[in-house]
Amino acid sequence: MNLEEYKGVYVFAQQVDNVINSIAFELIGKGKDLAEALGTTVTAVLVGSNVKDLADELAEYGADKVILVDDPELKEYRTEPYAHALASVIEKYKPEIFLVGATAIGRDLGPRVSARVHTGLTADCTQLEIGDFPINPIPGKEQKHNQLLMTRPAFGGNTIATIACPDFRPQMATVRPGVMQKREKVAGAKADVEEFNPGFTPDHKYVEILKVVKAVTDTVDIMDAKILVSGGRGVGSAENFKLLDDLAEVLGGTVSCSRAVVDAGWKSKDLQVGQTGKTVRPNLYFAIGISGAIQHLAGMEESDVIIAINKDETAPIFDVADYGIVGDLNKILPALTEKLKAEMAAK
Repeated sequence: MNLEEYKGVYVFAQQVDNVINSIAFELIGKGKDLAEALGTTVTAVLVGSNVKDLADELAEYGADKVILVDDPELKEYRTEPYAHALASVIEKYKPEIFLVGATAIGRDLGPRVSARVHTGLTADCTQLEIGDFPINPIPGKEQKHNQLLMTRPAFGGNTIATIACPDFRPQMATVRPGVMQKREKVAGAKADVEEFNPGFTPDHKYVEILKVVKAVTDTVDIMDAKILVSGGRGVGSAENFKLLDDLAEVLGGTVSCSRAVVDAGWKSKDLQVGQTGKTVRPNLYFAIGISGAIQHLAGMEESDVIIAINKDETAPIFDVADYGIVGDLNKILPALTEKLKAEMAAK
């Protein structure tokens, strides 16, 4: 493999039902940082059927170029045609870096594509940067420069690993949604679109979709919430989460939780914040009965304002909190909720 042939940062612009997933914009934002360090550009790969109209939106968030793979076989996501599309793009355009969102689709697609093009894949990354590998020089071993250093939690989040792929290209990673920052939207930007279709021949690997049933939910995705009232083991019980529900209702917020709460069966996995849950960036984050283990902090420490309530004054959560209250949440939350209700009624 001639590594010098591989240039540019490419991102998979995931769309479903002709709506681009926000992870695509986050990947473009991070891709711009990586591209600037390498002196190159960011290309978004848009795959689907009749999706050309979405290309300008990718340009508005910073994509320098859009490669469009448009075919009726790509209308709904299926592993085989999508893997063929991305592998064909990689084989033709030879990107140095290829990023995929660690969504349900991305986690299925990324490994298949990396195996097909004979390169490595670092999954579920929380940090990406350009640097030297090995990070610390080793006597007798060449230190390669301008490598993609991919950081991810390992062993259930109990340690952090930084991984590189120095001998193969592209350097591939799936990236957790909500971790990277999208750039400011530049309204009216127009995409430089290049259409590419490798051809699709359905075979026994092509799954036939008989019916699509869309789930309907009344709950807000915690990654989109502006105010989160999050509870941990210290809440005490599933029934005690009623106190958090009441506070969230007054604030117009959403309830979330720590891993300990999910493990105890008090709340569902889709409400979990942390390394093994979701990464959130709300305007206001209440951490109630949460000790502040590093695995949880990794999922919420970028919140604009953090308010911690815990009876243990030495809890690590107070180290990152903007405001802290030491005391019994069973007394504090009802009082706080009633005070807020009174303030709202007075307005």
